[in-house]
Amino acid sequence: MITELGHFALILAFLVAIVQMIVPMIGAQKRWGAWMAVAEPAANAQFALTLLSFGALMYAFIVSDFSLQLVVANSHSAKPMLYKISGTWGNHEGSMLLWVLILTLFGAMAAWFGGNLPPGLKARVLSVQSAVAVAFFAFILFTSNPFTRLATPPFDGQDLNPLLQDPGLAFHPPFLYLGYVGLSMAFSFAVAALIEGRVDAAWGRWVRPWTLAAWVFLTIGIALGSWWAYYELGWGGFWFWDPVENASFMPWLLAAALLHSAIVVEKREALKSWTILLAILAFGFSLIGTFIVRSGLLTSVHAFANDPERGIWILLIMGFFMGGALVLFSIRAGAMEAKGVFSLSSRESALVLNNLLLAVSCFVVFVGTMWPLVAEMFFDRKLSVGPPFFNAAFTPFMVALGLILPVGSVLPWKRARLIRAMKPLRYVFVLAIAVGGLAFAMQTGRSLIGPIGMFLAAWILMGVVMELIQRTGRGDNRWGRLTRLPRADWGKAVAHGGLGITMAGVAGLTAWTVDDIRVAQIDQPFSVGRYELTLQSVEEVRGPNYLATRAEILLTQGGDVVAQLVPEKRFYPVAQMPTTEAAIDYDLARDVYVVIGDQQSGGGWTVRTYIKPMTNWIWIGSALMALGGLLSLSDRRFRVAAGARKSSATPVPAE
Repeated sequence: MITELGHFALILAFLVAIVQMIVPMIGAQKRWGAWMAVAEPAANAQFALTLLSFGALMYAFIVSDFSLQLVVANSHSAKPMLYKISGTWGNHEGSMLLWVLILTLFGAMAAWFGGNLPPGLKARVLSVQSAVAVAFFAFILFTSNPFTRLATPPFDGQDLNPLLQDPGLAFHPPFLYLGYVGLSMAFSFAVAALIEGRVDAAWGRWVRPWTLAAWVFLTIGIALGSWWAYYELGWGGFWFWDPVENASFMPWLLAAALLHSAIVVEKREALKSWTILLAILAFGFSLIGTFIVRSGLLTSVHAFANDPERGIWILLIMGFFMGGALVLFSIRAGAMEAKGVFSLSSRESALVLNNLLLAVSCFVVFVGTMWPLVAEMFFDRKLSVGPPFFNAAFTPFMVALGLILPVGSVLPWKRARLIRAMKPLRYVFVLAIAVGGLAFAMQTGRSLIGPIGMFLAAWILMGVVMELIQRTGRGDNRWGRLTRLPRADWGKAVAHGGLGITMAGVAGLTAWTVDDIRVAQIDQPFSVGRYELTLQSVEEVRGPNYLATRAEILLTQGGDVVAQLVPEKRFYPVAQMPTTEAAIDYDLARDVYVVIGDQQSGGGWTVRTYIKPMTNWIWIGSALMALGGLLSLSDRRFRVAAGARKSSATPVPAE
């Protein structure tokens, strides 16, 4: 009964979405207030019905309702409760329902918190948002119905993919989807503005919180996925330039560019066309990511489905919305004349350069991700584009971004004297060079990646501190002025500092990792770096729904015990699939990472050990970037400025 109720709620949500797509748009065009007012209750009803549908599907997973085909394919009665719940979205159909649930949530939030929006713009935004929902409701109902029943239910299910039975993967997809789908709001604002032909400072202020929220969720989702890959897959790395990893990274880069571009629209009413284009492309790349994950055209350990037919449907949806928005953009772009002018030496120019670096780096990742597919389709050649290409092609843009970030932050708006503006940074630059030089002196026979990364991290972090000091001005009570800075300024400082820390972590891990693979004998110590490891025992154990080979390895340094490491190699009988559970001793300066392999003919066991410097700096930096975004999002100016503008004027035509 509950399952049928969920299916019926999904169909009703689809019908409500159709009404919301059509009626408010006509009302905004005709200036009919009653028709425009339909958008808000429709958005609430659409979200409530989709939530009911998703809740019904989750209930089916919790109670192991094996009359549902989806539950049979992705659950098992012996599975722990957390993974029964996460199994709801650990598959194609359920994850698409989560995708639409979040889409309707953002639409409902626009209705809840959009009281300061002009009625016409609000109606158009909610109408465009609902148009996207209509496409995905249709996709789910006609090609990916999660409520398909089985005539003869089996006694038990086939279990969830063992790689997904992990806390990191339980929370990674929801956060990632909040970021992916959150960019639909920026897209809806962009298309609504194109239909109206109006983009001004108020529009820039309205679109920024939605973009910022999406960027924060994407940051958290990507960090969780990276952390999961690091400790779960046993490869010892945090990023592999996998197609699905790239699919989440590309919209993150464009969302970061959109955030900075919207600032210029808000402050100076410049870069209007570029900002609209970024809003379209950012959501477009989210749709590209959805296509990559589900089409089966690109092989990935993260892929949800391997169904080219359903991938074509997603490709058609992507083509319709991106193509339609870009056609509308080409028609309206000429009307978006920039009002603010600025010199080559100004904060606006620095933000333009920031945008170009982020956009081009996104394009590099896109080309590297899609080129194997292009080569196979058009040139009949099988190619593999891996980390060497991405590291060589992508890294220079990030180095350039790190170099300009502190400079752009201290430049004034409109016009600046570059030498004068950079004067306070001269000591920062010298100290950053010293940090890089120290790293170079301490390493022997290594690449320049480590020293360059340390220099950039120090340059960005000390640049953030210098900018905050400058904001306090001169005279007494500087500390008081610092504590009264707007939260958006503190958020910017924390996020930029997080980027610097992440750069340091990536550079240190890339440049100074030590790895060792050997056949270890029981109770025979061996050395890796400055540590000594002893394989004490290996035993077979049974988990809730798996069998495991568990090793105990003693980690010591200079005779002192550092940690007892317990790596496992698991086998899931129902899914007939093995997984690796690495044992990691975490530390701020380094991780000791151990993986147990197979038993060898001589009686020993294969043991792989990594000493990974500064790995945790990556997660700390990512957390600080997300925290900075949340601080900015909580700034009072985001909540009241749009209302102040509304009381003074309707959005000014861009002509």
